[in-house]
Amino acid sequence: MPTDWRRALAIVAHPDDLEYGASAAVATWLDDGRECVYLLASVGEAGIDTLAPAEAGPLREREQRASAAAVGVETVEFLGHPDGVIEYGTALRRDFAAAIRRHRPELVLTLNHHDTWSWGDSVFWNTPDHRNVGRAVLDAVADAGNRWIFPDLAEEGLLPWDGVRYVAVAGSPRPTHAVDASSGLDRAVASLLCHRTYIEALTKEDPETYCRTFLEGSMQGVAARFGGRPGVSFELFNR
Repeated sequence: MPTDWRRALAIVAHPDDLEYGASAAVATWLDDGRECVYLLASVGEAGIDTLAPAEAGPLREREQRASAAAVGVETVEFLGHPDGVIEYGTALRRDFAAAIRRHRPELVLTLNHHDTWSWGDSVFWNTPDHRNVGRAVLDAVADAGNRWIFPDLAEEGLLPWDGVRYVAVAGSPRPTHAVDASSGLDRAVASLLCHRTYIEALTKEDPETYCRTFLEGSMQGVAARFGGRPGVSFELFNR
């Protein structure tokens, strides 16, 4: 994984998206003195079947802020798009381009934008939110550097930023790179565990056991292609 960057902006759809694996890499990056900001398209208000959105939204926002703090991320922003029905289009691209211009990252991190995702030998259909957000992120990186796309952003003081060098896609079924994230595992477990309400609605397993088992399994799966080292894999796009 390239190391010639300092600032990262992570853009995903929901609370917990980054915690299912990528946060271990974020923790190691912060250890190296890098910076990372989290931007979430929604507050995940439709993610817990037993809680009405009006109740779930604020709760999941609080859990996400605690989760980010567990790995050392201080800045978490929410755009307020409706959970479950986030639409790909110019409005979403504009929101992401604005954030990229505002934070001026060299690396942008997002979640799997492909139609499917894999776990072990099983293949699953990806959610519309993940597909739409991931694809809009890839497009918005170029939008952020083009003065003639969303010119109103410049009028608001958000000048073009063409400094993104890499887009790293976590959870991709087509990984190309990996980060040795063994030193970030414990913080990643603590970070995922902050989504306790969501996890308790998802499984009857002890939450801490669930979090550790999932993340250790995910990182060991990467190790098979990464010289035996537990890691977090990414599909990396160069610019």
